[in-house]
Amino acid sequence: MLYVDIPTLAEFRALTSIRADACVSIYLPATPHTQHADATRIELGNLVRQALQQLEAAGLDNRRHAAIAEQLADLGEDDAFWRLQAHSLAVLCTPDSTKTFRLPNQLQPLVEVSDRFHLKPLLRAITFPNHAFVLAVAESGVRLVEVSADLPAVEIPIADMPKDAGSATGRASVNDRSPSGRIQGAEGQKVLLRQYARSIDAALRPFLAGRSTPLILAATEPLRAIYRSVASYPGLATDSIAVGPDTTSPAQLAAAARSILDGIYAQEIQAFAALFQARSGQGRATSDVAQAARAATFGGVDTLLVDIDEVILGTIDEETGAVSFATQEGAGSYGVVDEIASRALGTGARVLGVRQADIPGGKSLAAVLRYPM
Repeated sequence: MLYVDIPTLAEFRALTSIRADACVSIYLPATPHTQHADATRIELGNLVRQALQQLEAAGLDNRRHAAIAEQLADLGEDDAFWRLQAHSLAVLCTPDSTKTFRLPNQLQPLVEVSDRFHLKPLLRAITFPNHAFVLAVAESGVRLVEVSADLPAVEIPIADMPKDAGSATGRASVNDRSPSGRIQGAEGQKVLLRQYARSIDAALRPFLAGRSTPLILAATEPLRAIYRSVASYPGLATDSIAVGPDTTSPAQLAAAARSILDGIYAQEIQAFAALFQARSGQGRATSDVAQAARAATFGGVDTLLVDIDEVILGTIDEETGAVSFATQEGAGSYGVVDEIASRALGTGARVLGVRQADIPGGKSLAAVLRYPM
């Protein structure tokens, strides 16, 4: 199982508001294979040393410096923590607290020190996860299969999940055509299948609560339409896997699910590109960092795409949104595109973390604005 703890959008917004005399942001690739975790721990140690050197150069109070060093050293020595990892690790530390997030996507090593956290790499995990669950539903049984980018698909046991349609409805089979009230014939079968679908949905609720991971349905008619009619999870994907789920292996379900995830991602990127082009002719779109910074400061950004890998150093004026670019790393600057994303989120904008190739023109960012700037 891939161990992930992606922040919700509300948690992400809370992180954007944190200010401290020292905020250390560390991102590094990790591995879900416990036997290889030592390499990740060594890499963390190297990045921690870089962060502490930057803090020392900035003249941080010795006691505050020591508090950060102690917290990060404790994390590096926590064997239980390192046994459960995903594909990347985010570590956000101040002298008073440390937060970690295990992420399903692959990130490049990065360390940033400032008065606020560098959060842009988290956006990719929030907006475009390459992690999903497949719910394979048939009259003969139901399975929940976890799908991740690189690991084999695994079946997840769910408490109180019905064994099959018959046991969920208290019958030997839902195909019994004998009259019993309204439970008879084809209509009666649909009533029983709806009961089955509701019991599946109820069993899944505790497991899926608080998640935003896509749930992809694998079922054939009429169960596919019936389950969709009762499903409560908002992350249920629009597209389904139209195969006989009771005869399909977890690996086959995962392959079909990855295709659906790719389609979801491609559709969102294509929709943004079309909107960006249309708004450009109206003076309501920009790829200019300075203009986007002003727009974000004054609540003018509607939708924003940002490159999660690039870091453009500098600062943005709190009042005017004017950008001052920096030429070298240090605690006195931060990622300006990261700050633009934070300000845009704070005013209700939709922000997506992507690769640069997905941004119109291959720029550092692309913004659709609420009004001409």
